[in-house]
Amino acid sequence: MSAVPQQLLVNQKATVDNFLAFQEAVFNGFEKLVDLNLKVVRASLDEAAQKAQEALDVKDVQEAVSFTSGLVQPNTDKVASYGKEVYDIVAGVQTSLTKLTEEQISQVQRQMDDTIEQIAKNAPTGTEGAVALMKSSLATATSAYESAAKVARQASDAAESNLAAATKATLKAASDAAEATKTATTTRARRAPAAEA
Repeated sequence: MSAVPQQLLVNQKATVDNFLAFQEAVFNGFEKLVDLNLKVVRASLDEAAQKAQEALDVKDVQEAVSFTSGLVQPNTDKVASYGKEVYDIVAGVQTSLTKLTEEQISQVQRQMDDTIEQIAKNAPTGTEGAVALMKSSLATATSAYESAAKVARQASDAAESNLAAATKATLKAASDAAEATKTATTTRARRAPAAEA
């Protein structure tokens, strides 16, 4: 059996393996998102039941103020935490897919090198220039891919950094808003008994 058909079989098997690895990475990410959402729904239902019971136990204005101010801050923290977990899952899937893509491209480059070497061994005399051109073209394509991959990684890192900064700013703004709401509610509650007197 010739080396070329054997190489084709090896290449086809590698392609199928890579396709299955891609599917597995995407499915694992989807599975993590579903699991996260189920946990969030369960926790939300439990918390809603608990807060409903606490609302029924409120006896005066001061307790009502304390109860309502306690509702805002935990929710902003939970939303931010949820967003971070979703981002982490998506970033993990993206990292896995990027790694698989880089491995596949590296494998294709090795296969192309091997194919060019096979052609060079079996090429008739006088085709050395054509083989050299193929090798040069492959080297140029490899260099271009490596440059593009480097730029893509830098862009991804910059986007991740910007997202982290935006998340931090959003959390701070939400925390400040919750604190302002709590202060305003407490001030109104203190004024209410004085107005009744």
